[in-house]
Amino acid sequence: MGTLYLVATPIGNLEDITARALRVLREAALIAAEDTRHTRRLLTHFDIHTPLTSYFEHNKLTKLDAILEALAAGDVALVSDAGTPALSDPGYELVRAALAGGYPVVPVPGPSAVLAALVASGLPTDSFVYLGFLPRKDADRRRLLESLAAEPRTLVCFESPRRLLDALRDIEAALGDRPVAVARELTKRFEEIFRGPAGRARAHFEARGVAGEITLVIAGAAGRSAEKWTESRVRAELEGLVAAGLKRKDAAKQLALRSGWPARDIYNLPTGP
Repeated sequence: MGTLYLVATPIGNLEDITARALRVLREAALIAAEDTRHTRRLLTHFDIHTPLTSYFEHNKLTKLDAILEALAAGDVALVSDAGTPALSDPGYELVRAALAGGYPVVPVPGPSAVLAALVASGLPTDSFVYLGFLPRKDADRRRLLESLAAEPRTLVCFESPRRLLDALRDIEAALGDRPVAVARELTKRFEEIFRGPAGRARAHFEARGVAGEITLVIAGAAGRSAEKWTESRVRAELEGLVAAGLKRKDAAKQLALRSGWPARDIYNLPTGP
């Protein structure tokens, strides 16, 4: 009986692939790839000659039996075009079928655009909500964002460069002019992370144009805190919001709703260590 390995692959920079991922890809009996042409370029770069089969959105159900047959004979590695498979990419049904068939399912961690954008955003990382791709249609996107207006956790999602300006407009309208981080082309040559209020982000990309793969990180809603925060936590959050592009006065007002501190006291906190 084989093992189904969920192998994370680079989201841009090939140096980000792990030694373990390379070993698994070499030793597997079969690699199930979202796009065999894309994956073949990766395998060629690392001189890996494992057989490939396609496994993508429109054939994922018809391919299940064939991949389970391959699992009965040996290990199978599942990869997406980039990043961690089965996360907004085909894979969920295969994982469920493999588990139901009694096959081990083992993650091989590595690159993830979601986590890379989140940790570099300057926004709170202790708790977040991953939304996948925002809806394509304007009305559906606005409806989703409006349903999240009171969500206090940081929001993370993917968006098409063609729809980024519309998405930022809807974020501003549904959620207010919150701090956001727009991570573009992560780990690639023209990587850019814009941090600032949604309105300023929209103006920035209207002026410069949008290209490449986009990950959006959006500040959570301000909510009333159950207990008063420590000064060190307030200062850390204040510095993070200011670094993300929010004016100190506005950041202080936002934190006052969450921390139990008066906005004036937050505003007057000393800066620096």
